[in-house]
Amino acid sequence: MQINLMSAPELKAKLENKAPLFLLDVREEHEYNHARIENSVLIPLNQVPNRLQEIDFNKDVVVICHHGIRSMQAANFLNQVGFRNVSNLVGGIDAWSVECDSSVPRY
Repeated sequence: MQINLMSAPELKAKLENKAPLFLLDVREEHEYNHARIENSVLIPLNQVPNRLQEIDFNKDVVVICHHGIRSMQAANFLNQVGFRNVSNLVGGIDAWSVECDSSVPRY
């Protein structure tokens, strides 16, 4: 199954419409502490396989990282282990800051 690609404006629209999303941030803790999307859940990429039970299987999962590389790795993994609706945030938190919420610091 193919991974969906979601732009920052598409994610913003879904959040504004209260879509039932699980925002999975796979960056490291220091990155998450510096800049994050509200209500996202931090599970660093290397911890995802051991923490699958923390990811809501019944919601569409949107995976977030800095620029979209690590999140695509995580999205592919989730897809392989049976998650049905997984999207990768194209451009990551950086795109979110530039295109949707300038209060989120860039780094």
